[in-house]
Amino acid sequence: MPLDRLWFDPAQVFIGGRWLTLPETLPLEDPSTGAAIGAIARGGAAEIDAAVAAAEAALAGPWGRMTAAERGRVLARIGALVLARADDLAVIEATDVGKPLKQARADALALARYMEFYAGAADKLMGETIPYLDGYTVYTLREPHGVTGHIVPWNYPMQIIGRSVGAALAMGNACVLKPAEEACLTALAFARLAEEAGLPAGALNVVPGLGEEAGAALTAHPGVRHLSFTGSVGVGQLVQAAAARNVVPVTLELGGKSPQVVFADADLDRALPFLVNAGIQNAGQTCSAASRILVERSRYAEVVDRMAARYGALKVGPALSDLDVGPLISARQKALVEGFLALAGDLTLAARGQVVEGAPAGGHYVAPALLADVGPDHRLAQEEIFGPAQVVIPFDDEDHATAIANGTGYGLVAGCWTENGSRALRMAKRLRAGQVFLNNYGAGGGVELPFGGVGLSGHGREKGFEALYGFSVLKTVAAHHG
Repeated sequence: MPLDRLWFDPAQVFIGGRWLTLPETLPLEDPSTGAAIGAIARGGAAEIDAAVAAAEAALAGPWGRMTAAERGRVLARIGALVLARADDLAVIEATDVGKPLKQARADALALARYMEFYAGAADKLMGETIPYLDGYTVYTLREPHGVTGHIVPWNYPMQIIGRSVGAALAMGNACVLKPAEEACLTALAFARLAEEAGLPAGALNVVPGLGEEAGAALTAHPGVRHLSFTGSVGVGQLVQAAAARNVVPVTLELGGKSPQVVFADADLDRALPFLVNAGIQNAGQTCSAASRILVERSRYAEVVDRMAARYGALKVGPALSDLDVGPLISARQKALVEGFLALAGDLTLAARGQVVEGAPAGGHYVAPALLADVGPDHRLAQEEIFGPAQVVIPFDDEDHATAIANGTGYGLVAGCWTENGSRALRMAKRLRAGQVFLNNYGAGGGVELPFGGVGLSGHGREKGFEALYGFSVLKTVAAHHG
């Protein structure tokens, strides 16, 4: 969708129900061409301060007085509007992020589904009564934190807005959203749809800007009572340190080096699409990407050969061409990924995809790479590449597979492929990850499925009812009545 046909102004911020133009802007780039296609607002500390004040006013006003059922109805209306504009949102996201159009449309549908789920869940989060001493009635309440801060990355803006902001609003919090400066268009589009749906002014505020300016101001603001951050480990550490100074809780969803473990008895016909797609989706710019494929030695060569055949057929090109893989988000990200691939040295390059003829020379394209015979301690098997590259590692038995799978600092997602039911259940317990998929990977996105990591992959849980628990404070009430 051309930017002059958008139903919002990409160079504005949304604060307290008002669209405001700022004196400074940041360039907006199309990753498929590398060309500037517009500008976004450069929000900073002043705008964050105004957004927090607007959120506090919303909590003291109509938004704070809404019943849970009424909040649910607002979210349902937002979800319906997102669904009605799904095709437009997909084009915006594909243009802004660089992902193929079919993947961007799946993200738009996921955003609608998050709104639907949390609309229905808003009035279903119950407290409980606690048996106690004679003469007492004790019960618990779930209450909102207040103002919540949300820092959303550039790889999946719509999905992460849905699982973060959607859950926070369902619990009655008022949100200040700081989208990534590389890709903030659908965050602004979402704000406009929320406004159209009747979300009270100040319940959602969107302030684009640089991480070191607007993002830093949000994490350090004393009025923010909970922070949600998705991004790199290094920035997540900074967010947590800033939150610690104000003693507020943080949900961190950070990086991953997720394994898929393939045993000799696996159904390879079923597994192969998952093995490859989970590594190259969104050009590998996915925290839960299955970037390590662990294969039992007796079938190792077969798996490498069959994955290589799929890799060789992968086509890379502009987002709106809707091929297998689009460009990376930026020239900087392309340079980082190419730097990792340069470490391959004497490793076996089993296969590479192909950048299609005619792809714009300025686009940030990297052909997907499949690397075989990689040692488990190699940097390519230990560090998050965040690009379209997978390594294939052999193992000898269940213990060996477990040691390799758990042999990084990360622990976000893992997959296991085996027809042995007992082994599958053993591996589910042994794999160190926040999510484990048996004979599948990703489960179709799973809005209802709690998501989060351990170790360097972060802490706290998003999605499902667990997200509502995280965006609420438990209060215990003890009444003595004799």
